Amino acid sequence: MAQVLIVTTNHDRLGDTGKPTGLWISELAEPYYALIAAGHQATIASPNGGNIPFDPKSLADQDAATVRFLADDALLDRMKHSVPLDGIDAEDFAAIFLPGGHGPMWDLADNAALARLLTDFDAAGKPVAAVCHGPAGLVSAKRADGMPLIAGRTVAGFTNAEEDSVGLTKVVPFLLEDRLRSLGARYEMGAPGKSFAVRDGTLITGQNPASAGAVGERLVAALAEA
Repeated sequence: MAQVLIVTTNHDRLGDTGKPTGLWISELAEPYYALIAAGHQATIASPNGGNIPFDPKSLADQDAATVRFLADDALLDRMKHSVPLDGIDAEDFAAIFLPGGHGPMWDLADNAALARLLTDFDAAGKPVAAVCHGPAGLVSAKRADGMPLIAGRTVAGFTNAEEDSVGLTKVVPFLLEDRLRSLGARYEMGAPGKSFAVRDGTLITGQNPASAGAVGERLVAALAEA
C-alpha cells in the first residue's frame, strides 16, 4: 500500500470572464478510484487548502467515475477540506498526481511549494503524473540539476486545437502545448477528445479528460514497480 499525493486547484474563475472553472471531476475520480482499487491511499491537497471548486461543466460529464464521485459523501467532504501545500513533505508519499480542469492554469503553474515538491519527487525517482491541464503544474518545476523537469522528456497535455475547440485560447494565461514545447519537452498528442497518455520513466501524462483512466492505469503500474 502506498500513499499518493493528489494536488488540485483552488482557482474558480476563467480569467476576467467571470465564468466559473475549477477541477474537472472525472480527471480526479478515475485515477483516484484506480488507486483505491489497487490498495493505495490518497491525500488531497491544494495551494491554499480548503475547498476544491468543481468546473460545473464537468458535472454533466456523467461517466461512471463521476457518478461514483458525486455519490461518495466521504470523498466530497475531503474535497471541502483539502490539505494546504505548505508543509507537505515528499518523503511522506510514494507518488504525486495532478488532475486538470482549467483552474491549474492559474494557480498550479507558478506555485513555488508545488515546484519544490515536484523536484523532490523526481529526484527520489517517484512517479509524477498529470492529466489534461494538470501538466500546467509541471512548468515551473526543475530537476535537481536546475533544468526544467520536463526537458527532454515525452509529455502530453491539453492541445492547442482542443483549447481552441472550447473557445478559451484567448482566455487562458498561456497555451499549455506551447509552454510544454518551449521548455524542451518532447510533446506528443493523439486525436482531439480521445484518450492519449504517455509514460517516460516515472513521468506519466495524459492529454484530456478522456485520458484520465489511462493515466490512472499507468500510475498504478508505476507504483507496482517501485
